[in-house]
Amino acid sequence: MTAPHDTLRADPVLEPLIERHGALTIEPADDLFRRLLVSVLRQQVSMASAEATKKRLFDAVEPTPTAVLAADTETFREAGLSRQKATYLHNIAAAFEDHGYDRAYFEPMDDEAVRAELTDITGVGEWTANMQLLFSLGREDVFPVGDLGIRKGMRALLDEDLDRAAMTEAAERWAPYRSYASLYLWRVNEPLDESVAEVVRRS
Repeated sequence: MTAPHDTLRADPVLEPLIERHGALTIEPADDLFRRLLVSVLRQQVSMASAEATKKRLFDAVEPTPTAVLAADTETFREAGLSRQKATYLHNIAAAFEDHGYDRAYFEPMDDEAVRAELTDITGVGEWTANMQLLFSLGREDVFPVGDLGIRKGMRALLDEDLDRAAMTEAAERWAPYRSYASLYLWRVNEPLDESVAEVVRRS
């Protein structure tokens, strides 16, 4: 079977990035719940801010559904969470307790079914669901079109500012390995290993 990177090297846009950065791969998160919390913390804030909030929160509250449900409003506030994000985390914890979510639960499901189940949780949108497909479940053909870093990467590589429909169409050339292509698009404008800990370089 041809490796994803060997397939993507045939694309003249990605080939220089693959040569520069090596074969980036994904190490799926061991703890789906923790990784989903982190994705919510990263919504609409800088990576540095999200990391600081994560440290304060996880120092105060064990990242388990039971502990998050038991935490009071003041604990979330002191960790730097808005009332809205605290509610989102509570919703996620309740869903995990109600449904018994873990990686094994989602593994038999296709990508669309996973998105539908996760986005039923108030506070989990398409971007957050895509991050779980990519970084928790290790799916190979996820294209997070709503991500700002992806948009910036495509604009830099293609020298064109595309809307979401055009981005999705342009990314079809990278199927069935759009997850791997996304790793390189993020690399265009930022040090990916500093922002997404699940991504590693293989020699």
